[in-house]
Amino acid sequence: MNKERSSFTGKIGFVLAAAGSAVGLGNIWRFPYLAAKYGGGIFLLVYLVLAVTFGFVLMIGEIALGRKTGQSAIEAFSSLSKKWKFLGVLTSCVPMLIFPYYCVIGGWVVKYLVTFIGAQGAAAAENGYFEAFIGQTGEPVLWLALFIVATAVIVLFGVEKGVEKASKVMMPILVVLSVIVAGYVVLMPGAGEGVLYYLKPDFSKFSTMTVLSAMGQLFYSMSLAMGIMITYGSYMKKEVKLESSVKQIEVFDFGIAFIAGLMIIPAVFAFNGGENLNAGPGLMFIMLPKVFGAMKFGSAVGALFFLLVLFAALTSAISLMETIVSIIQDQFHWNRRLTCIIVMLAAIAVGIPSSLGFGAWGNVKPLGMSILDFFDFLSNSVLMPIVAFLFCIFVGYVIKPETIVEEVEINGPFRRKRLFEVFMKYVAPIFIILILISSIANSLGWIVI
Repeated sequence: MNKERSSFTGKIGFVLAAAGSAVGLGNIWRFPYLAAKYGGGIFLLVYLVLAVTFGFVLMIGEIALGRKTGQSAIEAFSSLSKKWKFLGVLTSCVPMLIFPYYCVIGGWVVKYLVTFIGAQGAAAAENGYFEAFIGQTGEPVLWLALFIVATAVIVLFGVEKGVEKASKVMMPILVVLSVIVAGYVVLMPGAGEGVLYYLKPDFSKFSTMTVLSAMGQLFYSMSLAMGIMITYGSYMKKEVKLESSVKQIEVFDFGIAFIAGLMIIPAVFAFNGGENLNAGPGLMFIMLPKVFGAMKFGSAVGALFFLLVLFAALTSAISLMETIVSIIQDQFHWNRRLTCIIVMLAAIAVGIPSSLGFGAWGNVKPLGMSILDFFDFLSNSVLMPIVAFLFCIFVGYVIKPETIVEEVEINGPFRRKRLFEVFMKYVAPIFIILILISSIANSLGWIVI
């Protein structure tokens, strides 16, 4: 490893930063929707089983690759096999595609947080408020720029003083706020029915789609196939135990997603008996403000909710930008300040079309989608599964699983070594092909997940 490379100070810093990357908007708006749709407790069980097998294998593989090479994606693959440098390039495209449009949504979160802090939650609950806001030309772009600048400032301070310090502050607050809001919600009149609906296994809703939807959610939720875990692994000290670190990241990821379900599903049930429990922006920016508007102390609860959502969005955005900055620095050896400024300005420029796609550029519909949805489709539904599949082939058959196992075993025995080898070579590639097919089919409207 390059001795001059920045690093996390220890295990806690690494785990919180990696967990911050994994815990994002998908945990809060998509996980509860899928759990409600696919059988509540049975979905939770399927997700948990997949997390400790499929998710564990891919995550520990990426982190170990990063730590072994001490490089971000392009150089990590290239240093072990020159012929596979293309996979590093392909991997690097993912965060570069995601970061700008993700920050558009991050800007929306900031807008709603300011709205609720200003006791204007009643306005946000009105029909058409969200559509009118995102349909504007100027204001959404300003919030987008503000969110990106905030992210860039943190990344500018570096791995230890920026990424790690921010994660150590935001992740504990995120957990505490989640528990407070969930605790308040589940005690509301009518919320008990929602809690039961969320936790009780409904086997009548169990199907192949339950497994596919859980697999897809897990895949995106854990920041896999984006180069993030490779980059963060390259900042990980050799004395930090890999296997236990990944377990703790998974606990954070599942824990926040689980608590999000306790926040959202009972709240919607208390408001209207569980109707309109839809996924995506419609749930967070249209339905939940109506729920908060009907609550006692709704403005305060709404402000706390959007604050925790902001922290979730920020920690993920930080990991995306840090990965891009690291890749560029490793390739061109620019200093961090210059790299951060270039990435920040480029992200704002590329993010603007995604923002305008809901207003002035609303007629631009690639594949019949909004510009933001098209970038999401290209990165999440197409590129990420392809990258993950090729990663399994690379580890399973090019450098061999033993290369990763050796890195994991620096600090002691690899308890799930056999699981890792079997899943990486045989099971995970099949899972990922299924994710690729189902994700594309869902995005194009052929099936509904």
